[in-house]
Amino acid sequence: MYLTLLKSHSGLRWILLLSFILTLVTFYRAAYSGKSSKNLKFYALFTLIITHIQFLLGLSLYFISPKVIFATSSMKVAVSRFYLVEHISLMLIAILLITIGYSKWKKINNVKSASKKLFTYYLIGLILILISIPWPFRDLGGAWF
Repeated sequence: MYLTLLKSHSGLRWILLLSFILTLVTFYRAAYSGKSSKNLKFYALFTLIITHIQFLLGLSLYFISPKVIFATSSMKVAVSRFYLVEHISLMLIAILLITIGYSKWKKINNVKSASKKLFTYYLIGLILILISIPWPFRDLGGAWF
């Protein structure tokens, strides 16, 4: 079960990142160039849903992963601290920002203003997500897939 969750969580990351890129490009165009698209709501909602699914998979992994060690000594080891505190904290903040941005976006009637707001929230969320992914080059035990 652990390997299945890990591979799902790792593979869904790429779909999520692609979704973020499409969403940000679409909302940037709507906010700054005035080119509104019919797909604004679809991209924003799809990214929101994928982000929440990814969070649920990650939360499941958090409690069964051998990389997450619930001990005081974990804070002294960079890899253990990353998985125990840093990864989940930054991801949770990113998901909260994305959810708040989507909620605010739905309430604003002006497409240009709403697109700017959502673009900002989603961009900050994406930056936090990129920072907290255990990329292989960071020596945190992560893999590309």
